[in-house]
Amino acid sequence: MGRATARRRVVRLRGDTTGARPDALAAEEPLEIRVGGEPLTVTMRTPGDDFDLVAGFLVGEGLVHTGDTLAALRYCAGTDEDGANTYNVVDATLRGGAAPPLSAHRNLLTTSACGLCGRDTVEAVRTHVRWPVAADPLRVAPRLLYGLPDQLRAAQRTFDSTGGLHAAGLFDATGRLLCAREDVGRHNAVDKVIGWALREGRLPLAGHLLLVSGRASFELTQKAALAGVPLLAAVSAPSSLAADLAEELGLTLVGFLRGESANVYTRPDRVTAGPAPAPAPAPAPAATVAAAGPAGARASAAPGHTHGS
Repeated sequence: MGRATARRRVVRLRGDTTGARPDALAAEEPLEIRVGGEPLTVTMRTPGDDFDLVAGFLVGEGLVHTGDTLAALRYCAGTDEDGANTYNVVDATLRGGAAPPLSAHRNLLTTSACGLCGRDTVEAVRTHVRWPVAADPLRVAPRLLYGLPDQLRAAQRTFDSTGGLHAAGLFDATGRLLCAREDVGRHNAVDKVIGWALREGRLPLAGHLLLVSGRASFELTQKAALAGVPLLAAVSAPSSLAADLAEELGLTLVGFLRGESANVYTRPDRVTAGPAPAPAPAPAPAATVAAAGPAGARASAAPGHTHGS
């Protein structure tokens, strides 16, 4: 199953009986993200699509806007106790100067502001948005939305064996799934999708829909907005600050998308009655594939080309 899963022997309880059996778990390992050789952050993630994750994270932090600003991605020589490369350190090289990441602004507010409020955080994101979504002409029928969760669930290959991963999916305006990614962290799953779009030269994602398998947090709304996505949908609830940010930016926020029902919290004008358009024929979506070993260690000098993970 590769590095995306790990096997562990468990004791299975069923009624009054017990039995030993192997079980598959979603893998979780640290990934250190560096920019120009300098450490930026460490995130816990499911190995696989690491270059997409880093690229998407940099978009969400306002450091990268297009593939042209991301010169290269490469694995660094992090090693385990046996001296083998862990593939757990990725260094990004940017073109031109980079502004401080949004996380630096949030940390500053947390440490120095006595009167910290959600409004400060919303304003910080608003000033970083490169592609405003308020004027995006996207219109979708409710039944198009209803069909998205089943498509995303069908693309969750690792979830089938572990039951322990979040997922994110990018769809076009006809409801066609373009890219699906899985990860133990819902933020990472979104970063992997947006990073894929960046490296494929698709940003900004005007006229697209982003679906997440859990709740819609402020951070996920931020990531969608900075990638130019006009509609974010979640199978669970949004947070109050996520709704505040979506309203401020003119982004359509949909929650509790289950079966044939949903709540539209902001910009409901984009969800119109009537039949959904027929999807155009397309190749299979870019689903999650685990990266492992030397095959996943090639440096990327052209971020627009999909990495082998």
